[in-house]
Amino acid sequence: MSDQDELKQHFAQRVIHQARELLEVWQQLQRSEWSDRYHTALTDATLRLRRFAERFEQTEHSELALGIEDCLGDIQDNRGRLSSDTIATLSQLIYRLARTGLRHNDPQTQPFIPPLSKPVYIALQDQQRAEHLVRQLDFFSMSAQAFSTDSAFQAAMHQRHPAAIVMEVDFNGPGEGLQLAERIQQGLDEKLPMLFFSHAETDTPTRLAAVRAGGLEFFTGTLDASSLLEKIEIFTRTAYYEPIRVLIVDDSRAQATHTERVLNNAGIITRTLTEPIQAIGALAEFQPDLIILDMYMPDCQGTELAKVIRQHERYVSVPIIYLSAEDDLDKQLDAMGEGGDDFLTKPIKPSHLIATVRTRAARARSLKARIVRDSLTGLYNHTHSLQLLEDARFRARRDNRPLSFAMLDIDHFKQVNDTYGHPMGDRVIKSLALFLKQRLRKTDHIGRYGGEEFAVVLPDTPADAACKVLNDIRQRFAEIRYPAQPQDLSCTFSCGITELSPDSDTDVKTLTQQADEALYRAKHGGRNRVERF
Repeated sequence: MSDQDELKQHFAQRVIHQARELLEVWQQLQRSEWSDRYHTALTDATLRLRRFAERFEQTEHSELALGIEDCLGDIQDNRGRLSSDTIATLSQLIYRLARTGLRHNDPQTQPFIPPLSKPVYIALQDQQRAEHLVRQLDFFSMSAQAFSTDSAFQAAMHQRHPAAIVMEVDFNGPGEGLQLAERIQQGLDEKLPMLFFSHAETDTPTRLAAVRAGGLEFFTGTLDASSLLEKIEIFTRTAYYEPIRVLIVDDSRAQATHTERVLNNAGIITRTLTEPIQAIGALAEFQPDLIILDMYMPDCQGTELAKVIRQHERYVSVPIIYLSAEDDLDKQLDAMGEGGDDFLTKPIKPSHLIATVRTRAARARSLKARIVRDSLTGLYNHTHSLQLLEDARFRARRDNRPLSFAMLDIDHFKQVNDTYGHPMGDRVIKSLALFLKQRLRKTDHIGRYGGEEFAVVLPDTPADAACKVLNDIRQRFAEIRYPAQPQDLSCTFSCGITELSPDSDTDVKTLTQQADEALYRAKHGGRNRVERF
């Protein structure tokens, strides 16, 4: 890399870290309510981002910052209140800010937002293994530092606190790692995420001491980068949060408007219907996480509408909350027996309504994720991947935009299982899943198609761009090493890509066949390559 490229990358990182500050403010809103304090904090963070972006010529960040400033101006004009349209627009801008934009000739080596703004500190007895782990984490765009002595570690701690610490229990001597961790955590307002490691299995008192020292995870035996990264991301990441979507059905415009304002103020997107008969059409278009129904409406009772909604398989698990002035407990219980999940009595405190909606929606999302996701990787399962491809195909044709679809297959995977065992095979599969999630956009849908095969839906992406991105991922994935005997293991994958051109009416079945045919050519052309249909 030239000096000029290094300088550009340094400037880009400065902008990226400023973007992370803005993201952290946005994420705080998802646990609280909108106020002048949030408006000020978001305004200040956005202004700093725009200034940094303009100074260091980061055009995309500058444009996003201007868009966020426009939204904040709209909120100010609306007497400091959030509206559903503003939340949705803000969410899209934050969403673009939070994820990588590796399209349209963006530098392939520059992540849009790094996984962490601080490094991970690694303290292991085996310095060579620690350095190896640092290099492996770098493949996943995670910064890490290894330390060989207690004094070097503590000196680094005095200079800067890390995002997380990986500590061997016997670092610097038997049990010394645990004692060092305890000393580090003393006096901190918030404990640092601590992940402990031991070569041998440990007893309960040792694990209890690890928990008391802030240990969130305990690894034994081997320590590989993909497993470590997976846990670190869970404990430390600032993830993009998709706002909750609530459909309100109430014949009273005044009551519906009040409910809307309360929920919008908490960063929740709403849509209101005063005509219950329109509910099913709105469900299909709006795809809410939760439904709020008035109990008594002239043309349709809330319980009747709940029964109609539950007749549609797609909406069986969407929570329904009745919001009514009805205070007869028996009638409330009867209503919940008619397809409802909760009953709230008017008037209701805003904080009570917000908490109930957030809790119910979060549980529903978690349940849905279990239904549509693969248990090993957390990626979408085969059936849902095809549904997402169909949805993306529909939008691509409607908006006259390109769409690419890719199928990936890990090379010689049977040999990995036969030689190293199925646990190692699972580790490789999880590693590739994590790698894809990190290096593709949030708008790209990644699925485990079956076994060692993956499917990727890339909306708004021509095949040339898809090939470039996936080829870069292929090259980087091949550099990962997995600890094994008699020598460390590395794996590769082959990939086939097809494109739905804007004016094409190709169906999902044909797209999958085309991608599969391109994958077959990649396999028979020598493997570890990307082929386009």
